[in-house]
Amino acid sequence: MCETKNLCLWLVQLVYMLGLLGFCLWLAVHPRSPAYTIIKFSVPLTNHNNGSSHGRIDYELDIKNPNRDSCILYDNTFLTFYYGEDKVGNKTIPSFYQGKNREKSEIHRLSDQMDVETRLWTDLRQAIMNASAELRVDLSTKIVYYTWGIKSKQHGINREGNIRIGKDGMLLNNKEVKLRRASKKWKL
Repeated sequence: MCETKNLCLWLVQLVYMLGLLGFCLWLAVHPRSPAYTIIKFSVPLTNHNNGSSHGRIDYELDIKNPNRDSCILYDNTFLTFYYGEDKVGNKTIPSFYQGKNREKSEIHRLSDQMDVETRLWTDLRQAIMNASAELRVDLSTKIVYYTWGIKSKQHGINREGNIRIGKDGMLLNNKEVKLRRASKKWKL
């Protein structure tokens, strides 16, 4: 009976150790989602003064790979800006590959601009000139991780954030906007 208890105890310890080892291995291999941050955003002041019916938005987007052992292949990324419920503009970022983050510096920075929908430009310009305006940004893409030469399945990414614009047409308080997971609530 004593040998049976010792054998059972030994088996329980073995299963526990294998489970702990498996969990640690899973944590080491399981990649984390990339981080998206809008670091600069502006509605150029020249557009405010000329009273035109057409405008543009300038922005810089940082995409950081937080994984030390995983590379990421991004599909086309769709970036859309909204003012209230109206779409101000959208941009498609072509697919690209991002390497491993060995020195905590694997950042893909995109600087671009987009045209503002003509019918919304006057409303947006008025809101900015009166005080401040708030835009919503939505980002969606699909990614594939490459970890130790193994390709993962395709993962869908949806992020959103609110951009507060000051009277000068720039980000309010020059504060970066980190895009968070999109809300799972139904949007009407």
